[in-house]
Amino acid sequence: MADGETHRTIETVFRIERARLIGGLARLVRDMDRAEELAQDALVAALAEWPASGVPQNPGAWLMAAAKRRAIDGFRRDKMLTRKHDQMARELDEAHEPGAAIEAALDDDLGDEVLGLIFAACHPVLSVEARAALTLRVVAGLTTDEIARAFLSNEPVIAQRIVRAKKSLAGAGLTFEVPHGDELKSRLPSVLEVIYLVFNEGYAATAGEDLIRVGIGAQAQRLGRILAAAMPDEPEVFGLLALMELQASRFAARTGPDGALVPLTEQNRARWTGC
Repeated sequence: MADGETHRTIETVFRIERARLIGGLARLVRDMDRAEELAQDALVAALAEWPASGVPQNPGAWLMAAAKRRAIDGFRRDKMLTRKHDQMARELDEAHEPGAAIEAALDDDLGDEVLGLIFAACHPVLSVEARAALTLRVVAGLTTDEIARAFLSNEPVIAQRIVRAKKSLAGAGLTFEVPHGDELKSRLPSVLEVIYLVFNEGYAATAGEDLIRVGIGAQAQRLGRILAAAMPDEPEVFGLLALMELQASRFAARTGPDGALVPLTEQNRARWTGC
């Protein structure tokens, strides 16, 4: 595989795995900024190694392992980290397998790292606007310009909102897990709003060459399905999921051969999925 093709493959894999990677790392380091840095470090490592060694069979697991190794190194090296991080580093030294403690921390009862990351970003310590902006940036991977367009705002305002939100979460000592009971229900409206905004960016892209971003829409659908399975007694969850599934069923028919949007009345219904 040529280097250029390998680099494109790496970028594609990273876009797919980015949110899950950050979600798992955030649970480990308890810091969203640090989790993003570690994910970027893993990307840099892949860009350096994969052109020579080839794309691994499980690229997502490779990226996670590379990021966790950097996290362990950071725990040992950075004297400014909290006592809890120091304790985690000592436990890693004592474990039979160096990655065992981290693996347990990532794999206990979360279920879905991306969904857990959304619930963390939708913490009530943040304003509604900050919750949505942070989630769209960290989870959906939208640029600040794209988020600004979605909110009919400007890029500097959104950038500052995201920075303040990250600092607030870092000071709140979150575990980046899906909450339970009343706490879960209190955050649900914000989570549904964010998932809808993510889907909306897929349905009608605010930037880029593509008018429809199917991958982003599919990510929102996946989160909606996970949420519906976890909360079968919440009708609003199923209402949002039904709306997304209905609209996504027309994705293939919404654009013509030239890439232009096709009005609903002129769409080829044979291209609607599930019909």
